[in-house]
Amino acid sequence: MRTAFKKLYDLGLIYRGERIVNWDPVGQTTISDEEVVYRETTGTFYYFKYGPFTIATARPETKFRDKYLVMHPDDERYAEYQHGDTLSIEWIDGPVEATILKDEIVDPTFGTGVMTITPWHSQEDFDLAEKYHLEKEPIIGLDGRLLPVAGQFAGQTIEEAREKIVAKLEEKGLLVKREENYVHQLATASAPAASSSPRFSNSGSSPSIRNSNQVAGKQRSKHSCIRPCARRKLPSCPNASRKTISIGSTICVTGASHARSGSGTAFRFGNRGEEVFVGLEAPEDTGWEQDPDTLDTWFSSGLWTFSTLGWPEKTADLETYHPTTLLETGYDILFFWVARMILFSECLLGEVPFKTVYLHGLVRDDQGRKLSKSLGNAVDPLEVIEVYGTDALRLALTSGTTPGNDVRLSDQKIEANRNFANKLWNIARYAASAKAETPEAKSLADRFILEALDETILTVTQALENYQLSIAIETLRAFTWDDFADWYIEIHKLEKNDGVLRHVLDTLLRLWHPFMPFVTEALFQQSNDEDGALLMGSRWPQAQKTAPDSARADFEVLRHLVTEIRNLRATYHLNPKTTLSYTLTGDAAPLLTEQAALIEKLVSAELVQSASDAPAIKLVHGRFEAAVFLPSDFDRSAERARLEKEQANLTRFHQSLAARLENSDFTKQAPEAVVAAQRNSLAETEEKLEKLSRSIHDLSA
Repeated sequence: MRTAFKKLYDLGLIYRGERIVNWDPVGQTTISDEEVVYRETTGTFYYFKYGPFTIATARPETKFRDKYLVMHPDDERYAEYQHGDTLSIEWIDGPVEATILKDEIVDPTFGTGVMTITPWHSQEDFDLAEKYHLEKEPIIGLDGRLLPVAGQFAGQTIEEAREKIVAKLEEKGLLVKREENYVHQLATASAPAASSSPRFSNSGSSPSIRNSNQVAGKQRSKHSCIRPCARRKLPSCPNASRKTISIGSTICVTGASHARSGSGTAFRFGNRGEEVFVGLEAPEDTGWEQDPDTLDTWFSSGLWTFSTLGWPEKTADLETYHPTTLLETGYDILFFWVARMILFSECLLGEVPFKTVYLHGLVRDDQGRKLSKSLGNAVDPLEVIEVYGTDALRLALTSGTTPGNDVRLSDQKIEANRNFANKLWNIARYAASAKAETPEAKSLADRFILEALDETILTVTQALENYQLSIAIETLRAFTWDDFADWYIEIHKLEKNDGVLRHVLDTLLRLWHPFMPFVTEALFQQSNDEDGALLMGSRWPQAQKTAPDSARADFEVLRHLVTEIRNLRATYHLNPKTTLSYTLTGDAAPLLTEQAALIEKLVSAELVQSASDAPAIKLVHGRFEAAVFLPSDFDRSAERARLEKEQANLTRFHQSLAARLENSDFTKQAPEAVVAAQRNSLAETEEKLEKLSRSIHDLSA
């Protein structure tokens, strides 16, 4: 860290000088511009008589020593006043000698076009004071209380003194008017939540990064360590952050001229002639003290990519691992950390420290609130892991999210992912009894699952390469639960192709391993015969075929028929032990005829060649039409009456939901999660009503 400090100092990028800082009176510390949080607040805007002028301010407590009046040089209203003129003006504690300044910084269309300046407590005013070499005097102390310059108000807080000061000015006839409900942005410290006050400070400062139009009156110096950042865009994820990571800045340098000697540099600073030495080691002569001013934590953090690898020595680790490929971090420290790492690495090593930046979101509760102890919604990950397991928490944090967007975390979401981990465990336990054989497709179901597996490998691999973690997880989840567990394993119990079953499971464990390392490693160890082998050291799966065949499309036809017959049984309350019969027509009829034996085992439905006199329900698909014949003892009228009653009850429920959601008071006042749940319920009810309507129509035909 000393080496970095010295190098940056020698380059003129660290200086000791005067500048305005953001001071947190509660935390008793300066905070960076990036840490300032602006909150919209409502207050009072005051207008005061200041000699022949009217000035306006929201902070009358800072105005005790205002003795500089600034106006635009082209403002015709004040043409009679010249730059440098002085006026004796009655003010808070008596007359002051005010000096006229003409400067283009003033907007003549805003307010009265005249303002006084408070150099110690405003960045804009400080810049003006630097430009014209004006006096600077503090009004508010480090503890947030007024200093002795405030006379009778000294020692009072801003809140205590403000209205008293206004009352005194009003007694002197200097209050022109006040505007209530003045909306403005109040600068506050992010933590603790106190107001942040700009104030003047003499200190050693880290590189001051500003846009060039913000450095009026300061020496400007561009340096080579900034230029690469200005011209190179660093790839980042999500795309929305690419503009903000590209840094084009000007380094602002002020302070004494440097006299270099030996291993360090000594110079005199300030009006008191304070002697300062900058070097890797302290001077040999006595009388020196360590400077109490320090750079913030982000200075050492900015060196992290190379200081941890042995820099400034040319180590093997530094040569091997710097620069790296990917940095993953939260978007909230993009400028706190990421920008500093880029600046320091470019400057001290001449290279960008990473190729890509992945920015994840913040973790919030299920209501969208930040996790905090004060709200009582903070989560201890160790406690969550104790209840649900590590992999369940990992999945909950990465599933259902996109890069840069915040993550909503709830017990229900973690529990759902724990249940999925259990599902994978049970799948593996079933497959463990299967023989380890060479995978060979022997049926439509085999060809379907192998084709679907290839598509899953390709999609998941591409998603990971593009840092789309949620897409990878949801693709894997759909294949694992829907295709593999719900369909193929059920069919495997009938067809017994162990080679395909074990191959699919082995591939799934590899695909899931980045997201569920503990569960998948444990399952791999149970099923793998190779001693000492680790799943984490296995090769990433590769798709077996370069182009898909028709297996997936053909299986979808079979799946649709089976699903519709199952739904029909559930809708009409048919005995699951009763064997139904059905006929087929359409271009998929030959395919389904070949699979008739499998279909019969799955849904107890027999394919027949001729129609029956029994009532039939038609199932229509793009590639086939099936007529499913109801049992001879089926009471069509009674079933229709039952469905109509269910339809009437569901219609009333739908009307109540719709009315609630049409009520603007409910949608505005109810929590967002409650409103969303009601909308989902309405959509599900509409879907049920549509199915009931079709079923009643079929019974009426």
